[in-house]
Amino acid sequence: MLCPYCGVQDSKVLDSRNSEAAVRRRRECISCSRRFTTYERPQSNSLFVIKQDGRREPFSREKLLDGLLKACAKRPLPTGKIESIVTEIELDSLRQGRGEIPSVQIGELVMNKLRDMDRVAYIRFASVYRDFSEIDDFRVAAEALLHEEGERVPSAQLPLLFPEVPASRRTKRGRAGKSR
Repeated sequence: MLCPYCGVQDSKVLDSRNSEAAVRRRRECISCSRRFTTYERPQSNSLFVIKQDGRREPFSREKLLDGLLKACAKRPLPTGKIESIVTEIELDSLRQGRGEIPSVQIGELVMNKLRDMDRVAYIRFASVYRDFSEIDDFRVAAEALLHEEGERVPSAQLPLLFPEVPASRRTKRGRAGKSR
């Protein structure tokens, strides 16, 4: 394994851990003694994506992850959670024994997962996936999302509007529940 710091080929494995989708290895470079982490995944050339124009291309985790990272940019979401969405989609498709998956289905799976995780990331992804061209497209999507979810807010996200505190519960400083 090539050291990302000095480029030397030799490294020793300090720790290996198996997960459902990959083997995580902690390595140390023999030359510069710096440590780095690698992930080994089986190459899944057997999974192809059917594009909307009928073309078929190999499934690319990196391409899907890149789109998700753009949608989730500057949002309070851990990178590991974003990567797990890609892994879940890939593994579910492979487990079902399908060699091909339509790109439309991948988009819908991603949107379903983002809808539950972060509404802003969902709208960002939807704007590209559904090719929003007018401001009304955003408004309609946001209203549908708010109507669908009601008052429920994903755990990783603050509410859009804070509930009003009744005047009887306010103190002189305007903070509810805090009396001195």
